[in-house]
Amino acid sequence: MELRNRAAFHEYYFETTYVAGIVLVGTEVKAIRAGKVSFNDAYCIFHKGELFVKNLHISEYAYGTTHKHEPMQERKLLLHKKELRKLEAKSREKGYTIVPLRIFFNEKNMAKVEIGLGKGKKLHDKRETIKKRDTEREIKRYIK
Repeated sequence: MELRNRAAFHEYYFETTYVAGIVLVGTEVKAIRAGKVSFNDAYCIFHKGELFVKNLHISEYAYGTTHKHEPMQERKLLLHKKELRKLEAKSREKGYTIVPLRIFFNEKNMAKVEIGLGKGKKLHDKRETIKKRDTEREIKRYIK
């Protein structure tokens, strides 16, 4: 099961990516397995040296009991201290942001989040990306 943030690749150039653990509570794991995640406007921020993801919407699990989770709560991301320091230094530079790219389960069935350090694209860059994608699609169509 893998959920992708497709819009992020349209909005940003990504220099590096990291795989982080995520702290989940209640029925969030079951909701993720059911695919009830929305990445709209999701981003990561630092608070007291720790990395949190904001605006990641994980819908309530329909079959949960009284221990349901809050859909829009901040969720802590787990990385090594060295990676956190590197990311924090880079994210303080102008134009850089940290965006969640995908949520997946590893071979140990632990929920992981792939985050990317990205720089925003300009309008002409977005047009160029669309044009490139369309030409690749046309080439594939002619090859088949």
